[in-house]
Amino acid sequence: MAAVAGNRVLGKISAFLGAAGVTRAACTALRKRPPGGAARWERKNYAGRIVDLHAGLATATGTALAAATAPGLPARTRTAAALAVLAAGGCGAYDDVCGAEDPRRGFRAHLSALRDKEVTSGAVKLFGIGAAGLAAGALIKERPADKLLAGVVIAGSAHLVNLLDVRPGRAAGAVLAIGAPGLLRRGPAGLLSAAPMGAAAAVIGDDLGERTMLGDAGAHALGAALGLAIVTGNGRRGLAAHAAGLVAAAAVGDRVSRAAAGDRASRTTAD
Repeated sequence: MAAVAGNRVLGKISAFLGAAGVTRAACTALRKRPPGGAARWERKNYAGRIVDLHAGLATATGTALAAATAPGLPARTRTAAALAVLAAGGCGAYDDVCGAEDPRRGFRAHLSALRDKEVTSGAVKLFGIGAAGLAAGALIKERPADKLLAGVVIAGSAHLVNLLDVRPGRAAGAVLAIGAPGLLRRGPAGLLSAAPMGAAAAVIGDDLGERTMLGDAGAHALGAALGLAIVTGNGRRGLAAHAAGLVAAAAVGDRVSRAAAGDRASRTTAD
């Protein structure tokens, strides 16, 4: 019994350290050779300082690799982890690059554009992450209702962490705080909590120091991984409760995003 418990702990430590190591290595490699040039991955943060977005791609890579190779996970869970995290990170990276100059924020703005036959990068992100969440949920759960709830939780968790990425360290800190209770769980939930925590821990220092930021790529990837951990550790009641909370958070966040976008537009006009 003690040996089994020890193996569980070692598995979580391995996932945490593996994610952290890959994330740091990826950050270093991206700084040396940023895809498309350094300027593509540079942004001004809330304080007007120039930061890079390398932490986003790096945490997506580190989380996906650690989750997909964590010891003791069923094959379907590994596949679901790779699918959800890489899709969330990829869609987020697309929005980071192609939506950088788009002032529209919130679901309603992107859906309104879609009705006018304009496919924004935000719409690609919305539907891409949603589809990946549903596909990952279908791999983990057996019953149709559970598959749907799992998809909502995975996509909703990705969106929640992204909503928190408005100041240095907030999203990464939230991942560490939200993931910590999951480490106490047995089975896949504990391992899947350790992976995003390790990736977040690897970049939070640079994030707080305003040298890098997670951006949409990192925030969505880390959130999707946390969503997977929640899905594997809960039955239908737990999934329903989490799904309801995440939908409510998304609705509030959408209103806040639209209000903030309106304020920015007003200031620009006044200037």
